[in-house]
Amino acid sequence: GYEVSLAIEPGGTPTGEPVRQGVKSGTDITPLSELFLFSAARAALVESVIVPALKKGEIVVCDRYLYSTVAYQGHGRGLDLDTIADLNQTATGGLTPQLAVLLDMPPGHTSMRKASAELDRIERESQSFHRRVRDGYLEQARLDPEHWLVLDASEPIDDVGRAVWARVASMLPST
Repeated sequence: GYEVSLAIEPGGTPTGEPVRQGVKSGTDITPLSELFLFSAARAALVESVIVPALKKGEIVVCDRYLYSTVAYQGHGRGLDLDTIADLNQTATGGLTPQLAVLLDMPPGHTSMRKASAELDRIERESQSFHRRVRDGYLEQARLDPEHWLVLDASEPIDDVGRAVWARVASMLPST
């Protein structure tokens, strides 16, 4: 009974799709250029997809958002967290989600899901990079537990799905 828009980041817009392809396969992308590319894609997504959907009263579900930049470019790549916060603020116009769902799994387990030939540039990063990224997500969740749902992604998919739905359902307005 709810209108729902799905979004993906980076991607989902004419600006975001080339960014998605470039950051997954590029070879000369520096941490700072990666940050700016993600920020540009995010701004396009917010302006052309998320805000219009919210104005129509839709619920928006987005695969990744500003917290990913904090985790990957901040904690993973070591870029300044204040700079990232400023860029996120600018790119989103201050739009933050009501709920962030973190499907948490230790880095060593996630790489077993794909064959190494299928891994993109970021997925091929070192285990220490992925540990820093995970720690970055967990730190964000720890600092703002009211807006985060952290679930063990190694649990059966139906259990994870039920836990997500229980939290989301508790937040939905009555129809």
